[in-house]
Amino acid sequence: MSIATAIEEARKLIGQEVGLSDWMVIDQERINKFAEATGDFQWIHVDEEKAAQGPFGATIGHGFLTVSLIPLLGNAVKMPALANLKIQMGINYGLNKVRLLNPVLVNSKVRSRITLQDIIEKSPGRILATYVHTIEIEGQEKPACIAESLGMVMVAPD
Repeated sequence: MSIATAIEEARKLIGQEVGLSDWMVIDQERINKFAEATGDFQWIHVDEEKAAQGPFGATIGHGFLTVSLIPLLGNAVKMPALANLKIQMGINYGLNKVRLLNPVLVNSKVRSRITLQDIIEKSPGRILATYVHTIEIEGQEKPACIAESLGMVMVAPD
């Protein structure tokens, strides 16, 4: 299948859900490791005793921890048309818009519901896909995060 044909096939999925990740537990160990990696030791994230008396009744995951899970949760994306191409590599290309809407309490489960927003060939062999990730919290109506992410794949010539 040519790159142009694959893109046209994939474009038929614009506006549709193209992935739903598995649930992932956000435990205190993950929160603490993120704090160590980023230097963000605010008590609401790492001080379990103080956070228990705070506004949420427990520690919460960092907003940027939630955002940082997008690549991992994004592995759930299924686009058969692109699977037929000789993809050499894929890279995170950035984010257009991110909103953190609901805190993730420690030991909550999150997952990403992924919708294809756009797909274009930026230059020969470079395909840019824009996805909307809705990071859901199990048992909550309001999502933790909604983010537009960009993924670029490099395709070997036909």
